[in-house]
Amino acid sequence: MPVDTAVLHRFSLRAPLVATLAGAVLSLSGCAMFGGAKDPVVPVKASPDAGAQTVQASKLQKVLWIFSPYRPDIQQGNFISQEMLTQLKVGQTREQVKFLLGTPLLTDIFHADRWDFPFYLARGDGELTSSRVTVYFKDNKVEKFEGGNLPTEKEYIARIAGPSKVAAKEAPKKEEAGSASIKINK
Repeated sequence: MPVDTAVLHRFSLRAPLVATLAGAVLSLSGCAMFGGAKDPVVPVKASPDAGAQTVQASKLQKVLWIFSPYRPDIQQGNFISQEMLTQLKVGQTREQVKFLLGTPLLTDIFHADRWDFPFYLARGDGELTSSRVTVYFKDNKVEKFEGGNLPTEKEYIARIAGPSKVAAKEAPKKEEAGSASIKINK
């Protein structure tokens, strides 16, 4: 069956246009870091007294992330919340510290009396969170620790999963004057 020349003519005009458009989209998808950031997951320098630090992606990076491939959230290290750090006391043993904070990520043979608990979270949208807790020992007991201002567990879960919708639905309702409610337990 012969192919109509009008169809071939239309296809030959559209093919370069489609190829150019596809090339532009592919080149932009490779440039998701365009506009300032050289690496989508640049480590945040966290001093021990600074606590958790968060760096947001720029507006241009957020726009160009539409054209980039999927980037999963990357979590490395030990997440230590403010509640966990308040349970840590001077004079606790190494085993007690391991029970509270987990196994230290960094132990050094040259600094045997120091444990470091770094934490790093790189969200797929370019948001970076970093923190570091350092525990110093003397005679296998906690001498001092540094950690700064850390997020609570609720704040961390809200950062990962978004704000809880269940808590908003279960908020107590105000009762009107003169009304009463009865709760029956089975």
